Amino acid sequence: MFFTNFFSKTPTITTDKLAELLAKKTPITVLDVRTPPEFHTAHLPNVRNYPLVQIDSYSNSKKNRIYLISQSGKRSEEAAKILRNKGYKAINVKGGLDSWTGKLEYDK
Repeated sequence: MFFTNFFSKTPTITTDKLAELLAKKTPITVLDVRTPPEFHTAHLPNVRNYPLVQIDSYSNSKKNRIYLISQSGKRSEEAAKILRNKGYKAINVKGGLDSWTGKLEYDK
C-alpha cells in the first residue's frame, strides 16, 4: 500500500493559481522546501522554509491544505508525496519559483 500511495499522482497547482490564493489574503500554508541558503536568497513573502530533508518531521493540523514550493517543482513534488503518505492534504506548486512571476522577498 505504501508504494501505491507514493507513486500515485500528486495534486498540483500552478504558480498563477497560488498567486490568486495569496492575493485573497485568506490564510493558507505554503512551505518552501529548498535549503535555507536558497530560501534566504529569494522567496515568496510570508512563506515558511521547511527543507525537504526535514519534511518527514513536519507536524501540524491535517485539516487544511499545504502548498509546497521549490525551485523547479521537483523537490516540492517529492515533499508533497511524503506528506500525503502521512495524511496531509499536500499540493505541489508546479514549476516552482522558476515559474513564479510575482513579488519575491530577499533577505539581507
